[in-house]
Amino acid sequence: MKLITRWLLLAAALLLVAHLYAGVSVASFGSALVAALVLGLFNTLVRPLLVLLTLPVTILTLGLFLFVINALMFWAAASVLDGFAVTGFVAALVGSLLYSVCGLVIDAAVERIFSRSSD
Repeated sequence: MKLITRWLLLAAALLLVAHLYAGVSVASFGSALVAALVLGLFNTLVRPLLVLLTLPVTILTLGLFLFVINALMFWAAASVLDGFAVTGFVAALVGSLLYSVCGLVIDAAVERIFSRSSD
């Protein structure tokens, strides 16, 4: 139940990002659901490999290169999906930052809600 709630909220967050920033567009809530799933899969499967391969650059930039990796994941998800579009790399960077902030808030809220219900 926790995973489904988080997925639905992340899809809503993706719609919020598209509403707040013109460089990101999402066609519908269904497209947002698929995009949130693909973003989750990319961040689980591809991102750790990219972080490992770019570790020297990440250390050299004091971790700032991780923003570039997040933007690449956001851009890659938009490039493989039809109902989710990003206008360019800068739009992917801004969109991924907004989506990450929303994700942090959602994770904190979901943890708080589900920790209360298990007590």
